[in-house]
Amino acid sequence: MVDSRDHTTDGSDGPDWDSGLEDDSTGVMKTVGRQIKAWREAASLTQAEFGAAIGYGEEMVSKVERGVRVPKPVFLDNADRVLKAGGKLAAMKPDVAEARYPKKVRDLTKLEADAVELGAYGNHNIHGLLQSEEYTNALFAVRRPAMAADDLERYVSARMARQAIFGRMPLATLTFVQEEVTLRRPIGGRAVLRRQLDRLLELGELRNVEIQVMPTDREDHAGMGGELQVLKLKEGTTLGHVEGQLVGRLVSEPKEVQILELRYGIIRAQALTPRESLAFIEKVRGQI
Repeated sequence: MVDSRDHTTDGSDGPDWDSGLEDDSTGVMKTVGRQIKAWREAASLTQAEFGAAIGYGEEMVSKVERGVRVPKPVFLDNADRVLKAGGKLAAMKPDVAEARYPKKVRDLTKLEADAVELGAYGNHNIHGLLQSEEYTNALFAVRRPAMAADDLERYVSARMARQAIFGRMPLATLTFVQEEVTLRRPIGGRAVLRRQLDRLLELGELRNVEIQVMPTDREDHAGMGGELQVLKLKEGTTLGHVEGQLVGRLVSEPKEVQILELRYGIIRAQALTPRESLAFIEKVRGQI
């Protein structure tokens, strides 16, 4: 059975406040750290000397060796070269790349990668797949309790990686409905919001993407129960997802999925058309 707590859509990309390193990535990172430490000690280098040789500080080297910081590909490449590891450290890049993201986000990415259709309604911030990197960074920065800098970087990177879905072949059909307020809330400041709206306009021109806006003055609104997401997978299964303050729930019960599909269909019918929505977004951008 799928643990619904591991799947979230947006606002948080996870129901809890931890870094995500409690999952299976912990073992990967500790193994990588031990290997790097062993090669460094075999080369008779201190952490400070090794860090200077590969372009990183002593503290960063220490964190990587202890398995609490995920090394970037350039770190592993430089470490392999300096320690003359013959490609053994660089070969860890694929495993490290996957472990770089929290398990809950990796699972969500797998679901999205298997989707032929994805529909999402967002009511408090721009949907994660539509976000610019600086908007995502600002969004995580205002979370409370505050996230550690390392965790923030990890979650931002994970969210950006999910956006590979836009260029995936064959193309998935992606539809989004955003509340008007999400286009006006200046997360990160007005300049960040303007560039975020530019991102929406850019994505809205893609042939497989439709972005709609739900005006605040709508009297009839089927989305008052909160944000939701519907994913239709390659093998024919349809899943839903609903989001709460501290927990997201994956919905697989057919009757419940039908309700979410019905609501999302009505929400789309009540919102502005995709063409009207892009014009609306341009208008809002001009007002900021």
